Amino acid sequence: MTAEPFKAEHRWPVPPQDGYTVDDLFTLPNLPPHTELIDGSLVFVSPQRRFHSMMIDLLVGGLRRAVTPEMKVEREMTVLLDSRNGPEPDISVVRSDAVTGLEQTRFQAADVLLAVEVVSPDSEVRDQDVKPRKYAAAGIPHFWLVDLAGSDRHPVVRVYELDPVSKTYALSGIHHERLKTAVPFTVDMDITLDALRAL
Repeated sequence: MTAEPFKAEHRWPVPPQDGYTVDDLFTLPNLPPHTELIDGSLVFVSPQRRFHSMMIDLLVGGLRRAVTPEMKVEREMTVLLDSRNGPEPDISVVRSDAVTGLEQTRFQAADVLLAVEVVSPDSEVRDQDVKPRKYAAAGIPHFWLVDLAGSDRHPVVRVYELDPVSKTYALSGIHHERLKTAVPFTVDMDITLDALRAL
């Protein structure tokens, strides 16, 4: 007679009646990497496509060459919007004085100048609808949405600016081969498939 193989039982956290807060996001044990908090609910990230990772690398490199000394480019850091929302933009450009050290885990929305989301199949609705609305309501002045387009599936970057009156984003440009914009700082970079393949 052989023993039954031991199966570890996974216990999912049980949410509080009113949902989680940002304090919970940073104190709950054993959360998977890149867990986000949206409207008091924990959101777990699925494995990403290669495009997602490479596009982040391409943009981070270009942005770091373009930013002024008063700004820093951060990858996959939580941004605290309010007590029930702590999303993790793929890329954030933050004020340099908001960077406190290597142990830092989050930024305040007021310190973020630009939030960038690279769309993934599992996060499409969050990236295209939920997060932009929340970033705008929190006053983040610039938002970029990155996706694949066309029959050749090339990168496209949609650039948005915050309308301070309506607290919504207005589309200010759609970029297919070169990402060229003057706000929040001057950027001129190649975003073609060839640029991605060269990484």
